[in-house]
Amino acid sequence: MSAPPVVDLPIEDERLAQDVANGLAAVEKLLRSSVESEDAFVTEASKHLIEAGGKRFRTLMVLLAAQFGDPSAPGVVPGAVVIELTHLGSLYHDDVMDEAPVRRGSPSANARWDNTVAILTGDYLFAQASDLLADLGPELIRIQAQTFSRLVQGQIRETIGPRAGEDPVAHYLSVLADKTGSLIAASGRFGALLSGAPADVEERLSRACEAVGVAWQLGDDLLDVASSATQSGKTPGTDLREGVKTLPVLYALASGDSPRLSELLAGPVAEEDVEEALTLLRAHPAMARARAELEAWVDRARNDISALPDIPAKAAFLALCDYVVERSG
Repeated sequence: MSAPPVVDLPIEDERLAQDVANGLAAVEKLLRSSVESEDAFVTEASKHLIEAGGKRFRTLMVLLAAQFGDPSAPGVVPGAVVIELTHLGSLYHDDVMDEAPVRRGSPSANARWDNTVAILTGDYLFAQASDLLADLGPELIRIQAQTFSRLVQGQIRETIGPRAGEDPVAHYLSVLADKTGSLIAASGRFGALLSGAPADVEERLSRACEAVGVAWQLGDDLLDVASSATQSGKTPGTDLREGVKTLPVLYALASGDSPRLSELLAGPVAEEDVEEALTLLRAHPAMARARAELEAWVDRARNDISALPDIPAKAAFLALCDYVVERSG
């Protein structure tokens, strides 16, 4: 019997499924206890996004990567919690920067309380992650610091936008690699290191996980244009309304072959124009180009995964690659 699907990914091998299910439960328990504070309000604010749910995608990456060493090694679960706390802390900050009213179907922390509470709660989660990390050794601390540096630099570059003369597509992909890919790469590296996997396996897992992370975000770009609200769980055209220039938009603007579409995509798309913009963009070759870019990132991941030892976790990683492509439509 397989474990419940994670990000809709059923794990076929019974023993691996059980290992992952046990690992997810242990991570969830430590995640919640690690944010407990003597101050009831700090605890409430810190658990706000934990209790809102989430895919625990990065946790899954840590647990699958750990299968290439000793998955029961004592540092694996704390390492996964460090990654998850870092991710959650960044979400509190993201919602402030984006002025987002909702996160995971619930009011965001900044909407429920205010920006100051949201920022300080994110900082508290980063501090709790560091506390756990201190017991995992200097190498893990260095990886986490380098990852956090990439996260912040990616956010800064996204905020500032491409420099004069810089290719907007190259800029966008580098932002995705830093903002999204770096922490997922760290997930694979943490799992491998903490389980004692060989160095070459660690490097392959880190590269593969980063590529999967970028591809996942590119899939979100495509879904925002191509899917219905029922398929994606969010209103199509959200990025267009917010003026976010995702990969299909950048390709369409670069082509310059549809003056009306370029006019619509120049900034945030007005509500009354969203349906027209979606119709034009869905029919534009930019969508096929964006899908090809996603598939190229998935192929990078597959190349590294294919060279890993032939164990059930390898099949699970390859199934994840297939899923990332399939979910994008």
